[in-house]
Formats: sequence, C-alpha cells, structure tokens
Amino acid sequence: MANMIETLKIDNTTTTLVDSVEHRLLRFFKEQNLRPGSSIPSEVEMAKALGVGRAVLREALSRFKMTGMIVSRTKKGMVLAEPSIFGGMKLCLNPLLMNDDTLLNLLEFRVALEIGISDAIFSNVTPTDIEELQEIVDMGLSIENNKYAPISEYHFHTKLYAITGNRIISEFQELIHPVLVFVKEKHQEFFAPIEQELMQKGEIVTHRDLFEYIRRGDLEGYKQAIVGHFRLYTLYIERKKQSQKGCDILE
Repeated sequence: MANMIETLKIDNTTTTLVDSVEHRLLRFFKEQNLRPGSSIPSEVEMAKALGVGRAVLREALSRFKMTGMIVSRTKKGMVLAEPSIFGGMKLCLNPLLMNDDTLLNLLEFRVALEIGISDAIFSNVTPTDIEELQEIVDMGLSIENNKYAPISEYHFHTKLYAITGNRIISEFQELIHPVLVFVKEKHQEFFAPIEQELMQKGEIVTHRDLFEYIRRGDLEGYKQAIVGHFRLYTLYIERKKQSQKGCDILE
C-alpha cells in the first residue's frame, strides 16, 4: 500500500480542487489495476499523498459513494465496488430541470430501444411470461381500455423489458418511466389530438395486439406492430420538432 500511495499526485489543472482529486483518483484506480473488492488507502494516506485537506478528499469520495463505486466494509475500510450504471443519472434525472430538446431526445431513445429489443423478447419469452402478459393485458382492458394509460404502459412494457433478461434495460425502464409520464402530462394538448387521429384511422396498436403477436411467435408481425404502437410518440416527436423549427424561424 505504501508504494501504491506514493504514485498519487495531482496534476496542475484549471478545474476545481475537488474535481482534480476526483479525476486523479479515477486514474489512480486504473493505474493500480484495482477491481471490485480491492481495498484503497485510508483518507489520511490519500489526503497526504494528494496534498489536500481531508474535507476536499471526502467531497471527492462522496461522489464515488453516491454511485456505489466506493463502499465501507467492516475491518477492511473503504473498498471499490461495481458502480451502478445509472447511479449518477438517477440523481439528476429530474424532468423539471430538462428542456424540451432533452425530453424529446429521451423519448426518442426510449422508442428506439423498445423497438430494438424485439428479437431478445422472442428469444427469451417463456410460457410463464405469456401467462403474466395475458394477465397484464386483461387488467388493462378492464380498467383502462388498453390504450396509452400510464398504468398499462408501465406494467406491460416493464414486463417486456424483464423478458429480455437484460438488467440494464430493466433499470433504464424504471429510470425513464417518470420522465415519460411527465412529458405526456405536460404536453397533453399535443398527444390528445394525435391519439384521436390514430383512433379515427383505425391505426391504434394496443397491448392486446402486441401480446397476440408474442403469443403466436410472430416476430416479424410484432416488429411492425411495435412501430405502430409507438406511432403516437413518433408523431408527437415529429410535430414537436416541426413546431420548434417554426418558432426558430419566427425569431
């Protein structure tokens, strides 16, 4: 540990002192080839090697702790751990602090991701999954007419994410859902006429429709249907962007 700590120095930079400590610690962990479970030097040792006060060091360490990258263990002190992929994102993903462009980009990303996981759903779906999807769809039909109500959307699509077996995808769904609900509630004046338009054209693709493709094992039919299911959102994105461009021209 002594030889290790001797390499810990801060470069002269224009960033804040806490930022410099954070960046140097990240480099230090990589240079020492540390892995989850590896012990790291004590606060006293690191502060001395870095040439900073313990208050500054603790502020930098707190950033790592918020993401789960550093944890304290009995008798081992501080050790590295596998950080949460979305740990930092969870702290700042407040839709009230996002402009319309960011919200549109997140919505667009979610739609692209949902369409992209089609193959994984069909590769991993089990008879038990089919039964659970059936229950979700039936519940949606009984209480929400199985369209775009938030409860149906959340439970049905959360189940689809879970079927992929990819925990990162499932974590993303948990993270992004409140943002999508916020977008829809905030811009209901955009969504309502689009939904009415799709209903009049008979182009609404419901969860029941999606479920039937999954139940029958019709992957290609599902891929077309999931695009149709998200047509409400893709039309919203297209028209919102057109509206923004119109405002920019007027300005």
